[in-house]
Amino acid sequence: MGHIHKQQVVALISGLIFGFGLGVSQMIDRDRVIGFLDVAGHWDPTLAFVMGGAVAVTLITFRVVLRQPRPLLASRFFLPTRNDIDRPLLIGAAIFGIGWGIAGYCPGPGLTALVLGLANPIIFVVAMIAGSLSWKAISDRAEKRQREGVKV
Repeated sequence: MGHIHKQQVVALISGLIFGFGLGVSQMIDRDRVIGFLDVAGHWDPTLAFVMGGAVAVTLITFRVVLRQPRPLLASRFFLPTRNDIDRPLLIGAAIFGIGWGIAGYCPGPGLTALVLGLANPIIFVVAMIAGSLSWKAISDRAEKRQREGVKV
């Protein structure tokens, strides 16, 4: 299989911890997520507490981590440099939100819910992969046309 890097091991462990946390907090239960999104009906605030906990941990740990000269397993930090809100971001966020509202899954919980052996997470993950590959093909084609000077 080749040489496994420390970064890959840390990524695997981090993913397992994240998935375990999603399972413990019941965020892989699409009914709980849809209950959170149902603000006009039987609203379930559980997801707000999970997100609040995640934000609190992030606020504290990022302050500590970013004070270090570099990450433990990389030569430098890779932080986003853009902070603008543009049309593709808004459209992508809307599509994400619509998909989340319809399916009751977003990528992390959707992948984690595969362990349940139910059809819904499998259908979601297949559709997510198909959507990602479709967007990649469309954007690659548009980029190629733009390089060739063809109007998109």
